[in-house]
Amino acid sequence: MSYLVTALYGVVFSLTLPACFVGGVLVYLVTWPFDRNRLWMHTYVSLWGAFYMRVWPGWRVRVEGRERVPEGACILVANHQSAADIFAVLSLLRQFKFVSKGSLFSLPLVGWLMWMAGYVAVERGRPRSMQEMLERCRVWLRRGVPVLLFPEGGYAPEGTRLPFKRGPFRLALEEQVPLVPVVLEGTTAVMVGDGPWMGARAKVCVRVLPPLPVESLGSDEGVLAERVRALYVEALAGDLLLPDDASLARPGSSSRGTTRMPRAG
Repeated sequence: MSYLVTALYGVVFSLTLPACFVGGVLVYLVTWPFDRNRLWMHTYVSLWGAFYMRVWPGWRVRVEGRERVPEGACILVANHQSAADIFAVLSLLRQFKFVSKGSLFSLPLVGWLMWMAGYVAVERGRPRSMQEMLERCRVWLRRGVPVLLFPEGGYAPEGTRLPFKRGPFRLALEEQVPLVPVVLEGTTAVMVGDGPWMGARAKVCVRVLPPLPVESLGSDEGVLAERVRALYVEALAGDLLLPDDASLARPGSSSRGTTRMPRAG
């Protein structure tokens, strides 16, 4: 069944991506004169990302707590297990610029859309690239735009947590912005790591935990990183609750909150 799902998904993705790209170019050109933060581009990409997470009928997605994402600058941090995580976090339908590995930006159509939306590239293992990534994140934060990072820096094996890198937490302390933990569950049932094989059935939950306000962050990035990591360990220790009759999160809907895009600051 996995082979069939992968093949059919590949066909749908290949057929729809050119239309997605053409639409993205039009959105970029029309909004560029007045939308320097590329909020409308991110909205457009988010809607496509939410679509791709729901294109297979065996995948069920629920978003909890999207109303907890603060207005204006903040740092969202999410656990990382699968290439499907990006589509999952886009289902939040909230404004942010996510950080992704630089190789994705060189992909035809996909990478060009990421560039037009203003997402941030990083080359793992290159200290200079890491510093450039943090500086680019600072620019977005100072413009009032949230940024989303995966502090594990790579895919964690299912059921485990990698050590959290300190960059996102140092950034929060230096820029004095809230931290928002986002817990992803079930994305490995869609795809393990970079795939390529996809599962026929998946229950995915994107859960926004209560934000950590600036006054509660302390002053030590290492302590803060471990504190937030403990929140993930606790949140992921329980079972994923997604009953058969649960309402699905679709563009413009949620089990809590409403869509408020585009906005920043």
